[in-house]
Parts: sequence; structure tokens; C-alpha cells
Amino acid sequence: MTKRNFAGEGRLMGVNMGRRKFMGYVSAAVAAGLIPGGVPRAFAAGDKSLPRGEKKPFSFEGVIGWAREQAKQPYQPPVVSDALKNVLSRIDYDAYQQIRFDTEKSLWWNQDGVPPIAPFHQNRGTQEKVRIYTVEDGQAQEVEYDPSAFTYKGDIQAGDIPDDAGWGGFRALYDKDHSRDWLAFMGASYFRSAGPLDQYGLSARAVAVNTALEDGSEEFPRFTEFWLEPTHDGGLHIYALLDGPSLTGAVQIVCQKPNDKDIVMDVTVRFFTRQTIRRLGIAPLTSMFWFSEINRDEAVDWRPEIHDNDGLAIWTGAGERLWRPLDNPKHTRTSSFVDQSPKGFGLMQRDRSFANYEDDGVFYDRRPSLWIEPKGDWNKGMVQLLEIPTDDEIHDNIVAYWTTDEEVPAGEERAYQYRMYWMADGLFGAVNVGHAIASRTGRAGVPGQKRPDKGLKYAIDFAGGELANFKTEDKKISPDVSASNAAIQNAYCLRVVGQDYWRLVFDVFPDGNGPVNLRAALKEGDRLLTESWVFEHREHQF
Repeated sequence: MTKRNFAGEGRLMGVNMGRRKFMGYVSAAVAAGLIPGGVPRAFAAGDKSLPRGEKKPFSFEGVIGWAREQAKQPYQPPVVSDALKNVLSRIDYDAYQQIRFDTEKSLWWNQDGVPPIAPFHQNRGTQEKVRIYTVEDGQAQEVEYDPSAFTYKGDIQAGDIPDDAGWGGFRALYDKDHSRDWLAFMGASYFRSAGPLDQYGLSARAVAVNTALEDGSEEFPRFTEFWLEPTHDGGLHIYALLDGPSLTGAVQIVCQKPNDKDIVMDVTVRFFTRQTIRRLGIAPLTSMFWFSEINRDEAVDWRPEIHDNDGLAIWTGAGERLWRPLDNPKHTRTSSFVDQSPKGFGLMQRDRSFANYEDDGVFYDRRPSLWIEPKGDWNKGMVQLLEIPTDDEIHDNIVAYWTTDEEVPAGEERAYQYRMYWMADGLFGAVNVGHAIASRTGRAGVPGQKRPDKGLKYAIDFAGGELANFKTEDKKISPDVSASNAAIQNAYCLRVVGQDYWRLVFDVFPDGNGPVNLRAALKEGDRLLTESWVFEHREHQF
């Protein structure tokens, strides 16, 4: 086994090396920090609480006001001293493993119904410190940085850390089990939850700015201040101030109590633009996809599949369910799904079989799905999917978000609300149609006959809905397959012998006149029995 960690495998993300390096360090640091360094609650002794500042009145409206006023001022990048930069540049993944926070100093340690909060140390990827406040009874107190809260066991020692160091972020522990955490904020506006299966995977962030533009002008606004307010029933209210060259923002995240079901977060965002933003991405999700059964012929690893999520699911405003399998293309690819008032979208992990991953180190079969449910009317826009080529599992190469065709001028304000479901299931809501459970590819043609030089065969398995009520010999279910710039041949469907699911098979032969967009489903007469499987075809070399 290669060296791996517990919350993202030191993952790199992005279109260019700057972005990849940045997020690689962030993910590695989060992963390292998620290993608790304290002792069980029963052995806690004495008061080790972190120092607090003076109390000041607090409200989310105040955060909104600060963001609005800050947007009227020129952007001031954070200042990091050369001395601190030099030390933090040495804190890579291995060095970070040797720095541990004393979890007995966590905020709200040993308080029933309150998740303890353990701050992160800074590192190579998160050199800019953040300020953390607690909120109780409408009063906020800053949690002052305390270097004695960390122990250093490697080449980096406490005496090496300059006086201008600060917190790098924070994580939330389970209030009944301090050996586990379920939420982490670190780096830019990124955050993630371990979900109901207790395994970190994909990330979310507050906003995406100019993502997937050809000139590489993407920005990463960062959370600069957090206000944390416990609900005393295991949940947490998080308020944050966002700052970047092109916008500021106020963010509220209401986290419901984590349990054996989905972890739910209600998000309210208010953005204020300093500069014109060409593409504003709402509710952005970031994940990793290397290979699955759809591109297994291109894999170089011995494990059957490696991915945090295997598809993008969309529930359109018109009520149609779409499933877009993720891919690892040869070139960066952006796909747009135009919609009006969407019911939701998400990056999902449908394949929960351990045998399909065979990984007992990072457990891809336990990675959470993440569904975005808009609140209010998001009007006309599109779900956009960005797929970046990758040659390893350490690279986050998938991004999905909601956006529009319109630029957002300087001096504008935008407000959105949505609910996030960190799920074990790969389906959201009451799905009354069949859904894709596997997508495979192979050489086109018919067994026993000479295979064509070009073309690709697709085999898609659908389960659920009414499919189990039909048999192949009834001849009531038929394939519904279409393609742009390609011919479809040898299309058929059947119920897999001894199983409740159906298989749709067809060959695709591009005509060379442009991109080949596929759409496939099963139907009874004119009635669709499954979600619509959609994909952008590309040739494979066998």
C-alpha cells in the first residue's frame, strides 16, 4: 500500500499548478490534523480551556454589514511575515503528522450536547491565519491563539514558530466520542464532512470565482473570521466572513446534529462584488475521480475502482432525473446542464460495495455523497461540471456548481440559500424511477464476429422504480438511446438473469462532425421507466 491519510490523501486540485499545489497542501494538512491527539473524555482533568478575549455583541446581520462595507474598500491581501513563511514552508504532510493539538483544550470540551472544536495548526498550504470566536447569548469572544495547545515531535519545534502565527482552521468532534470528528474547515473557503459513514471524501466551498475559464483567472476567496455558536443538541451554527480580490461575503451554516443519518447543513450566503466576476459558482463541490468500470481499460492501479464519487446527479426544475457518470478525460472538459429553478444536484457515490474498491486503507466505499437542495427560486442557469485529467488518486479533479451565463458587475449583491445533505445513499429523495447503478465500456461489435476498427460499446445497468415488475420475455421495455454526431447500432435491453435490474447495451460510432453527447434510458411505450443517463463520449484505445 502507498502512504495515505484519513481525509483526502494529500489531494491536489485544480487547472494549473498553482491551484494544484495549494489545495494539495491544504488537503494533506486537514487529513493529518484529523487524527486526534488527546485522550478519552474519562481521563480529562483540570481546566485546559483556551484563552478568550473580551465579550462583544454579535449578530449575522453584523457580519453581512462588515462584508458589505469591506467590499467598498480595495482588497488587502493577508500579511505573512518572512519568518513565518520560512517555518510553514517546512510543514509538509509528514511534518504536519508530528504536530498534534491537545484535544482537552478544545472549545466546549466535556459539555454535554456540544461538539468540541479543535483548532488546526497552520501549514505550508494555509499560511494565512484565521480568527475564531465563540458566540453565546448574543456575545462573541475571540479564541486567542495559544501555541502551548500544540505538541511538536518532529523537526519542527515550538520554539521555531514566530509570534505572528495563528489558527489555520478548525474541526468539530463528536460530542459523545472525542476520538472522531465530523466536520473540518481549512484553506480558502473549503470545508468537508465525514458524513454518516464516518469517512472524509469530497469537499464543499462557499463560492467559486471564475472557475473553468480559459485564461486561468480563477480566484479562491478565503474565510478570514469564524464565529461558532453551539446549539446544545449536538449541532453547530457557523458564521464566517469571506474576503478575496473580487468579492467579499457573509456565510451562515446551520449544522444539524450528526447521527447515524445524513448530516444536514442549511447555508445562507451573501456576496458583495469588488470587481466584475465573469463566472460566479454557487454551492461548488470538489471531488476526485480516477477510474471506475466506465474507464477501467485505462487504469494502471491494481484496485478495481478509485473515486470519491462516481457521478453527477441532477433533479431538474421540470422534474427529470439525470445521471452523468464522472470521467477522467484526456483533456480538461466542461459540461453544462441548462435548467430553470432546479430541484437539486450533487456529486454522488452510488457504488457501496467494498469488493469494487478493495481498499481497506481509505475506504472509497464509505465516501459521502453530497446533495444540494436550493431554497427559493434560483431562476435560469446551469449546473456546470468540470473534469480535469488526473494520473493519480491524490488529485482532486472534479468540480460541480450552479452558475449563469451572466457576469456579475462590481458593486453588486447576490444572496442564495440552500441545504446540503452529506449522505450515505447515492439517491436523493423519493426516486420513483430506475437509476443507473453501473456504466461499462468495451469494444463495439458482436462476439464471434470481426470487430470494427472504431466505435465503443456501452452497457448500463438500471435498478429500482418499476423495473423489477417486468421480464425480458414480456417485451414491454425498450431502449431509448440518442446521440449527437454519431450513429447508434446494436441497441437492446434485457433483465439480467436472476437479478432485479436491467441492462441497456448499445454501440456508438462517431461521424467526426463534433462532440458526441449521449442520452439513454429505458421506457415502456412513451413512458420513461428510468432516469436519463447522459454522457459525453470519447474514444478508447483497446
